[in-house]
Amino acid sequence: MALISAWPLVSPVLFFLRCFSSSTASSEGSVFQFDIEGSSAVSTQEATVIRGQQQAVATGSWVPFAEGCQEGFYRTSSGKCSPCNCNGNANRCLDGSGICVDCQRNTTGQHCEQCLDGFIGDVVRGVPTFCQPCPCPLPALANFAVFCYRKSGSVRCVCKENYAGPNCERCAPGYYGNPLLIGSTCKKCDCNGNSDPNLIFEDCDEVTGQCRNCLHHTSGFKCERCAPGYYGDARLAKNCTACSCGGRMCDSQTGECLADSPEVSTDTDCPTISCDKCIWDLTDDIRLSVLAIDESKATLLSISTGVAAQRRLNDLNLTTTHLQEAMSKKKNHAVLWTIQVDDAADEMNDLLREAETLDEQGNEASSKGQLVQKETTENNNRASQLVQQLNNIRDNIEEISSKSKYYAIQQELSPEEIAQKWSVAEEMLKEIKQRKPFTNQRQLADEEENAAEELLQQIEAFHEKYNDTRSLVTDVLEQLSEQDVKLSDLEEALDEALDHVKQTEDINRENTARLQRQEKQHENIKEQIDEVNSILLSATTILEGPQKVNSELSKVIKNASGFYAEIDGAKKELQEKIANLSLFDDDLVEKAMNHAHDLRRLADELDGNLYGVDSNGLVQRAINASNAYENIAGYIEEANKVALLALNTTNRVKDAAVGIDTQVVYHKGKSEELLIRAMQLQRTAHDSSGYTIADTSWQVNGTFARMSALRSQLMRAIAKMQSAETAEARERLEQAQMKTAEAVGATMTVTQATTPMDENVRLWSQNLQDFQHNSEAYDSAVHSAGDAVKKLTEVFPQLLDKLRRVEQKAPANNISSSIQRIRELIAQTRSVASKVQVSMMFEGQSAVEVNPKINVEELKSFTSMSLYIKLHKDNPQLAASPDRFILYLGNKNAKHYIGLAIKNDNLVYIYNLGGQDVEIPLDAKPVSTWPSYFSIIKIERIGRHGKMFLTVPSLSSTAEEKFIKKGEVLGPGSLLNLEPANSVFYVGGVPPDFKLPPSLNLPGFVGCLELATLNDDVISLYNFKHVYNIDTTTSPPCARDKLAFTQSRAVSYFFDGSGYALARNIERRGKFSQVTRFDIEVRTPTDNGLILLMINGSMFFSLEMHNGFLYLRYDFGFSNGPVLLEDSMKKAQINDAKFHEISIIYHNSKKMILVVDRRHIKSVDNERTAMPFTDIYIGGAPAEILHSSISSHLAGSIGFKGCMKGFQFQKKDFNLLEEPGTLGISYGCPEDSLMSRNAYFNGESFIASSQKASLFTEFEGGFNFRTLQPSGLLFYYSEGSDVLSISMERGAVVLNASGTKIQSPDRNYNDGKTHFIITSVTPERYELTVDDKKQSKKNPAKDRAGKSPDSIKKFYFGGSPLRTQQANFTGCISNAYFTRLDQEVEVEDFQKYSEKVQASLYGCPVESPPVALLHKKGKNSSKAKGNRNKKVGRDKDKISQPSSSLKKLYQVNLQRDPQCHLPMNPKATEHAYQFGGTANSRQEFDHVPKDFSQRAHFSISLKTHSSHGMIFYVSDQKETNFMALFVAHGRLIFMFNAGHQKIRIKSQEKYNDGLWHNVIFIRGKNIGRLIIDGLRVLEEPFDGNGNTWQVTEPLYIGGVAPGKAVKNIQINSVYSFSGCLSNLQLNGRPLTSASQTFSVTPCFEGPSEAGTYFSSEGGYVVLDESFSLGLKFEVVFELRPRSSSGILLHGHSVNGEYLNMHMRNGQVTVKLNNGIRDFSTSVTLKQSLCDGRWHRIAVIRDANVVQLDVDSEVNHVVGPLNPKAIDHREPVFIGGVPESLLTSSLTTRNSFIGCIRNFMIDEKPVSFSKAALVSGAVSINTCPAA
Repeated sequence: MALISAWPLVSPVLFFLRCFSSSTASSEGSVFQFDIEGSSAVSTQEATVIRGQQQAVATGSWVPFAEGCQEGFYRTSSGKCSPCNCNGNANRCLDGSGICVDCQRNTTGQHCEQCLDGFIGDVVRGVPTFCQPCPCPLPALANFAVFCYRKSGSVRCVCKENYAGPNCERCAPGYYGNPLLIGSTCKKCDCNGNSDPNLIFEDCDEVTGQCRNCLHHTSGFKCERCAPGYYGDARLAKNCTACSCGGRMCDSQTGECLADSPEVSTDTDCPTISCDKCIWDLTDDIRLSVLAIDESKATLLSISTGVAAQRRLNDLNLTTTHLQEAMSKKKNHAVLWTIQVDDAADEMNDLLREAETLDEQGNEASSKGQLVQKETTENNNRASQLVQQLNNIRDNIEEISSKSKYYAIQQELSPEEIAQKWSVAEEMLKEIKQRKPFTNQRQLADEEENAAEELLQQIEAFHEKYNDTRSLVTDVLEQLSEQDVKLSDLEEALDEALDHVKQTEDINRENTARLQRQEKQHENIKEQIDEVNSILLSATTILEGPQKVNSELSKVIKNASGFYAEIDGAKKELQEKIANLSLFDDDLVEKAMNHAHDLRRLADELDGNLYGVDSNGLVQRAINASNAYENIAGYIEEANKVALLALNTTNRVKDAAVGIDTQVVYHKGKSEELLIRAMQLQRTAHDSSGYTIADTSWQVNGTFARMSALRSQLMRAIAKMQSAETAEARERLEQAQMKTAEAVGATMTVTQATTPMDENVRLWSQNLQDFQHNSEAYDSAVHSAGDAVKKLTEVFPQLLDKLRRVEQKAPANNISSSIQRIRELIAQTRSVASKVQVSMMFEGQSAVEVNPKINVEELKSFTSMSLYIKLHKDNPQLAASPDRFILYLGNKNAKHYIGLAIKNDNLVYIYNLGGQDVEIPLDAKPVSTWPSYFSIIKIERIGRHGKMFLTVPSLSSTAEEKFIKKGEVLGPGSLLNLEPANSVFYVGGVPPDFKLPPSLNLPGFVGCLELATLNDDVISLYNFKHVYNIDTTTSPPCARDKLAFTQSRAVSYFFDGSGYALARNIERRGKFSQVTRFDIEVRTPTDNGLILLMINGSMFFSLEMHNGFLYLRYDFGFSNGPVLLEDSMKKAQINDAKFHEISIIYHNSKKMILVVDRRHIKSVDNERTAMPFTDIYIGGAPAEILHSSISSHLAGSIGFKGCMKGFQFQKKDFNLLEEPGTLGISYGCPEDSLMSRNAYFNGESFIASSQKASLFTEFEGGFNFRTLQPSGLLFYYSEGSDVLSISMERGAVVLNASGTKIQSPDRNYNDGKTHFIITSVTPERYELTVDDKKQSKKNPAKDRAGKSPDSIKKFYFGGSPLRTQQANFTGCISNAYFTRLDQEVEVEDFQKYSEKVQASLYGCPVESPPVALLHKKGKNSSKAKGNRNKKVGRDKDKISQPSSSLKKLYQVNLQRDPQCHLPMNPKATEHAYQFGGTANSRQEFDHVPKDFSQRAHFSISLKTHSSHGMIFYVSDQKETNFMALFVAHGRLIFMFNAGHQKIRIKSQEKYNDGLWHNVIFIRGKNIGRLIIDGLRVLEEPFDGNGNTWQVTEPLYIGGVAPGKAVKNIQINSVYSFSGCLSNLQLNGRPLTSASQTFSVTPCFEGPSEAGTYFSSEGGYVVLDESFSLGLKFEVVFELRPRSSSGILLHGHSVNGEYLNMHMRNGQVTVKLNNGIRDFSTSVTLKQSLCDGRWHRIAVIRDANVVQLDVDSEVNHVVGPLNPKAIDHREPVFIGGVPESLLTSSLTTRNSFIGCIRNFMIDEKPVSFSKAALVSGAVSINTCPAA
């Protein structure tokens, strides 16, 4: 018995030993030689379908067809037949490449040189001839390894998921079983969720599977029942509860207490038997009986006592009597049975006694068997040890033998000498065996060995020092020679100094003579002083005239100010009317007309009053100025521009008058200065004598000339005001009325159309999610789809037309914003429609025009489309006309298109690139043989190469049949040039009025079609423009199995970056508990994306992917703020386009654990707080949430793009598409969407791959590119000294092939648009094609043809790590392809490239270049009437000024230093400024209008992501009166005081969404108003007295000075605004010239990186006193300049000492003065310092020695030693310095333009954000990258 039970454990060991012994006896000498039956057989599923050039393969493997050469040979590119190199493991190989097909004997690889996974061969002898299953633990019979390999003579196994151990001999944690037992596998532990939750895997016995440590009061083998003393459901409800029976047992299900067990009488002779189970079974039966009796009793008690009941009782009595008789008979039989049972019992007792005897004998046999088993095991162990020892001995013998052979060869010994030495060795071995142990000798030998080693180390050290000393000899000799030369130079310098001394003596003698001449001139000057005095007296008399004019002008100004006040009072009401335009008031036009009449009446009254008081004629001029008031009413649509012009003109009149007074005072002061200078002539240099009486007279005359010019300017301004016409005011007002009404009506129509459309689409999408399992839901979905189709067909064209009309007529930004929101709604609706994975039924006359949802520019060089197709073969139309049209994507003129059709029983792919059609028929799989369910078609075009795939799935397995056919254009065309306004996409058919090209002019399709993808985008038929003859009610869609084309048969979801899933009330599936767990699997190639997000007020939990790694941040209301947990060690990269399992475990409400692929990544502890959430967003979130208060805590606000599956909360699955909050995701995981066809390069990045082929023999490749940079390296490949490169040079594309250059004729390819390059290399010619423009040259190196490199060569995109003449590329490269020997022509997947340096493989931030803004024409310019001719001419003059200024500004932005790679000014938004970086970043304006206290009207545009910051602030000196606009928690707050009351107007919405918003804030006499985007108007009235509310300059924009605003504003919002501000206007006048600027730069666009940017407008950073440059320091920093000249660093002291570092024409110079004299050193790099890359600069000073390092170039200077030098703690300027601090000896005085980062002084980092001062246009934390 024991031997039988032990045999399953012993047999594998014996089998293993038998295999081992047979293997050792094998002639091949391999470790494991098994001839497993069928191991080398070819699978029957690999049967091929071969016709023509296409291949049909089962289960996804391709079996190409070789034609022409015999079996065992293949056709080379030259046409010859060469033998296949398959190592004897295959007889067939591919033509052209020689790649082997159908490798036998379990081998694989291009030449059958490798073993399949799970097999191993003898790699010691080279290529394996036979591969055997891995012995993990047993070959073939129990092989659980993915693959195995040899190392150090032993086999190493890489086990499958469920197995562990060196040889996969045991189960992995969480699994149980016995892999050593043949037929046994490892299964997952099942403890019904009642094991320790702190463990990632459930804990059970690794062999039996019995659960350990059952928790939650459970027990059992699988913790499947409640423990004794508990009751409940341990499997599902998991609610085992303690019994309340006072220590007695209870029912395990209901918890009812059970009766005590009967006690056995102790006075009987019966033996005491333990039968607890019997007792409990009995008690259960008794309990059931009691329940039955109670039921019967209740039934009897409910019986009625009537006649019927009596009759029923009689019947029962009779029945009882009969039963009694029957029972008596049974009783007799029972007595008989009792006697028989007693006899049987006696026999049983006899049998029991015999069984006991046999049992005793069995026990004895069992003990003997166990003893035998133990002895067998010991023998087995000893045998194993013996085998191991024998192996070791064998290895030692082999090693000795090999060493002896090696020794013999090395010493060149003859066989006789070898035999002699062997005999000597044997004698020595015998002698050693006969001797006693060498203990003493061994100890002496060890000591001598240690001493020898120490001596050897000392010798090596001495030898190293000797070599070092010897190497220094030449350096010392060189230095001595240099010193000798320097001494010679010093001697020459001393001779020169002696000459200088002599020259100095001569100069001194000349100076003495000059001094005498100066004294004589001094006397002459005294005489001239008297003459000057007389001239000054006459000047005083002359100035009396201008003073009188000044007094008259003062009176004029006083009168004009009064009129201006009245004008402003009337203007206020008009501006309020304009502001209310945004409210779409129905009475707007009527009120505007009435107000215009009132304005006319007030103007007439004002005119009459002014004529009555006009006494001196000057008032009439003011009247003419006030006439401009009438023009205000006529310019309502142009936002009060003419009124503002009138006000500006009036102000200019005032300023001109004041300017005259100022000029008079100025020249009077000049005259006084002349007097002072005349008195100081005797103390000044001789040049002062140049001032003569004529000069003074000239200055006085200049004063009069300026006064006259200003007076004429004043007259012209007044005349211009008078010339303003008012005739067109009413017409403009009427037109504003019409356009406003039309805009309002169109907006309402759009809203009414989109609202039901959005609801229908949402309902329809939800109903169609699982239609194949529910017929009712399917029918409902079909009807909903039909309705939606009809509504969408009617609404979309009308809606788009209305939007175009409304946009053209929109008079204000508020309507544009409404239209933009409507467009966003339509885009969202189309996004949902694009993801509807439902087919459409086509009946032959129906058609759909699809919205392609992609920019046609992206289809030029590469086009890929996939769709599902199902034919209705039983339709009689197909029998009559089997040829059918499927789809057409192309231009309406039938040139440049792609299409699909069925022709001659074949599927045909047709495309045209401007020349002849290319037809690719798939004749390997005739259409008549297609199955009756869906198949998938994929068509591709790469340049001129076309390809078509057909995949036919199996409904019963994952097997698939695949077919492929290729073709290419024979002509020159390679681009699909689709015109955006002229392209169409028809599916299933075309409308009657459309003419198809002849090759596609066929009847419409009959069957079902479903679109899948277009390039990388998911697309659907339901995202259409028009439908024709389609009714989903009568022609329902065909059902398709969503998992038919999924190998894993697992549900996955695709996210395109715009959608998200929302699981509400997640606790309905599981509860937050002591251990809370989230699981999800993701697959993506992108760098960034949101994976999980939960939010509750200010508390949040976010899991993101940032730069390819996980980034977890959360805040559950912690006192210390949010907690960050990120993969800082870069353990798990997520964006490799593979599925990764992510687990987040929250343990004991205080520890967060991040696990990726079952590997612990990181954990962090926090305050003990439970998760306060109910809903979870997956893959993204709505924009209002991403841009809410939590946006500052997110690494980004980008939705996830890729695939997800297996989302679980507390191990409970969720179907994301069934969640009601899900939007914009779809089933499946398209492989095309996971490829990385695009790459963005930032000027320092590149990617690289390799191939074993020469690009100089025969090569074709192409790619797209986009860039704004004129130069850069696009592609690089080299073989020795030969280089093949494609680059940009000054806007042109250049091909360089081994010195032969081909350049494109055009030089405008750096325009930010997509261009396509094709390069071809043949033995005869080099060709370069850019956008179908071909250039070519002859190949001079024809002898290279036919050669191929022996090693694999690298090629690079975007640049190269090697030193090349071109800088690396900045821009995007996409859709690259080229010919390879190891694969077909297909688009390169950059994700698979082996080397990626700083390149982004997703997205392309390159934008189109900025274009000059053109001034918009007048709204009615196209309808100009004859009476407006005069006005048009005047408008032209008025428009030309801003246009020219914009043109000038545009030219400034594009100006470039000719020595620099980057433009001097990065791309920036016009008139917008970036604030932030420092706490007090700001602009200050000194001008505050006098009427500011009566009315303050501001308008500004802003853009920010920040939640807090100051936008505008002004106050008085004590900050009692103030007005402010700031951001708090993302909301805009307008705040000011009215007496002691603070008025606060706060927006409800948040505006820190990174978008531009227009804000108007007004403080009137008794009301405050905040208007946002023209749609939100917030008002707050107050009781105020304008006379008491006064503020003083300056006005603060973007921030305040230190210490300001703290009294009135919360501290978070006092800090600087972080974002962009533009278009600031005060009372209609733009504020453009700031008096002071601190850390403000233009608002840049495009990519950026960390660093400090110094713009071309000038600025500098002043470090605080903690950093000083004394007598000894080291300064290190990196810079990337945009100009070749500028000051980098400057420090100075009061005693004249300074240190200055600057660039001049690319040369870096450090210049010092240490109190003795100036000295300097310079470095000029071989390459340009202004090449667009980062460069490192270091300056080291030690007393009078200064060293300058620029990259690898070094230079130094030794200055004079100052013995009295001391350290000064003086300010240090970075990037520039005030002009007053610069010395005249410096050659460069311009500020630095460019970026600086990593600035360090004495190895201490310097933070510019904490600098003492940031002045000018300096951005502290952000540096434009391009």
